[in-house]
Amino acid sequence: QRIINSGGRIDREMATGRGRIDVCIHYENQRYPLEIKIRKDAKTLKEGQKQLTRYMETLGCHEGWLVIFDRRVKPSWKSRLFWKTIKADQHTIHAVGC
Repeated sequence: QRIINSGGRIDREMATGRGRIDVCIHYENQRYPLEIKIRKDAKTLKEGQKQLTRYMETLGCHEGWLVIFDRRVKPSWKSRLFWKTIKADQHTIHAVGC
């Protein structure tokens, strides 16, 4: 799919050699990997972060996004919505909860 007035494109389920990244946006000679998760338990963020880091290493990216959908009914929206920037070694992961 083309995006941003044909200046970029989106690959879905892009093979990375050691798995498949959910979405990878290509724009201005950069890659922006995006991993999407549904919250299953408290480990979803940490597991998603590890998975995205592996993909980023394979793709040669230093920045990526992890989007976690929280379908639980009990917690308030205030506790389910978040934005965290996680820095690990040479990687920056923007984790978004919704």
